[in-house]
Amino acid sequence: MAMADIRREYVQEELRRADLAANPLAQFNQWFAQAASGSRWRKIGIALYKLWPAVLGHTPVDVNAMVLATVDKAGRPSARAVLLKGADERGFIFFTNYDSRKGHELAENPNAALTFFWPDLVRQVCVAGTVGKLPQAESEAYHKSRPKGSRLAVWASNQSSVVADRAALDKRWNEMAAKFPGDVPLPPYWGGYVLKPERIEFWQGRLNRLHDRFCYTRQPDNSWKLERLAP
Repeated sequence: MAMADIRREYVQEELRRADLAANPLAQFNQWFAQAASGSRWRKIGIALYKLWPAVLGHTPVDVNAMVLATVDKAGRPSARAVLLKGADERGFIFFTNYDSRKGHELAENPNAALTFFWPDLVRQVCVAGTVGKLPQAESEAYHKSRPKGSRLAVWASNQSSVVADRAALDKRWNEMAAKFPGDVPLPPYWGGYVLKPERIEFWQGRLNRLHDRFCYTRQPDNSWKLERLAP
């Protein structure tokens, strides 16, 4: 089958304005909780839907995976999947290497966008805003919560740089394991970011491609304007 011919019909519950929270972050947390758990019958349906891929050994998508899009100072975009680690009134939180490609691009241009896609629920959330670093204390606390191997990897990997081979990467990790036999400190080049949203769009797939789309736009007084968009 040609790539352009791959399609499926979206048959799912509707999304109504009356169903939406006044605050988009509250709405996001509600949807995230549903994507992470869902009702008993939804879980059964999802389990049956995933049974065949599971037999084939396919790994399910992480529910907190999101595509982060950034642009460099020349306006050239790049995107990659990262993991959401928190969502509160400040915005959407993730952690990474400040010296990575995305770190350099965010330093050059703090405007960024996020996309969440939960195919089991036929839902998508698109977020746009500006990104800033979290306080070091918050990055430190999260760093300490990670498995030791992951903390060592932060020291071992000069993210986005060219490496000769896997052996060189493993060698560096072993060197860091020997250097830090006990506690693994937070590197100065690693920590958290928070994307402060200026626009959050909720998309619910519907029949005949007449999807439900609602967009929250931040107003000058930090309130949110909610509008339905054409699909």
